[in-house]
Amino acid sequence: MGRIFKYVMLDIFKNKIVIFYTILLAMLSWSAFSLEDNESKGLLTLLNIILLTVPLVSILFTTIYIYNSSEFVELLVSLPIKRKVIWNSLFIGLGLSLSLSFILGAGIPLLIYAEFNNALLFIAAGILTTLIFVALAFLSSILSKDKAKGIGVSIILWLYFALLFDGLILFLLYQLSEYPIEKMMVVITSLSPIDLARILILLNLDVSAMLGYTGAIFKDFFGTTQGLIISFGLLLLWIVIPYLISLRKFKKKDL
Repeated sequence: MGRIFKYVMLDIFKNKIVIFYTILLAMLSWSAFSLEDNESKGLLTLLNIILLTVPLVSILFTTIYIYNSSEFVELLVSLPIKRKVIWNSLFIGLGLSLSLSFILGAGIPLLIYAEFNNALLFIAAGILTTLIFVALAFLSSILSKDKAKGIGVSIILWLYFALLFDGLILFLLYQLSEYPIEKMMVVITSLSPIDLARILILLNLDVSAMLGYTGAIFKDFFGTTQGLIISFGLLLLWIVIPYLISLRKFKKKDL
């Protein structure tokens, strides 16, 4: 497992897209804090940018990398190596590489400009979001042998979680405005990792005006501390469940 992991890590760090991604995050992060006059405004600006950029790059880069590494994976499968070890090595290598890019690009400005606790929470949310969309990329790539179809599924997943999900929430709120749907909204919110990451950060910042309807419900139902714990737990589930499904399919797949 160690050799496969090292190979994946070295291969990714040589990739120009990962280098560009790190530089892009650094530029966005430094700019967000330089253009705003206080920490909270800088964090909110950076939050909105990163919640679109990090998921998109994570899911697209991982999907394309897995398809481009198909011959390498087939070679490893032909060797006396367990498929679980191969899949775990790929996931750890990709997840760790993209997480390190996020830390180098966005983490350093956060630690310099933001309060330490806020910076750590923001970095944790960014890493969790990265790992979630890496896991989703593993799932979408294992569902189809066709590269174009797999990349298409990844783009659709990003569009749904980043843009369409909030529209569906507003539609439900409008249609069911006469009914007590607060508890149902808490459950529905857990179906979007991007919304969970946003709520996780905004609960800690205590920016009531920016929480939105679902964030306000989280705060009212669970309180700040309990809401943070539940948000973390749900984000971890978003990593574990898609990855385990992809692992199970990889073990049974005829390559």
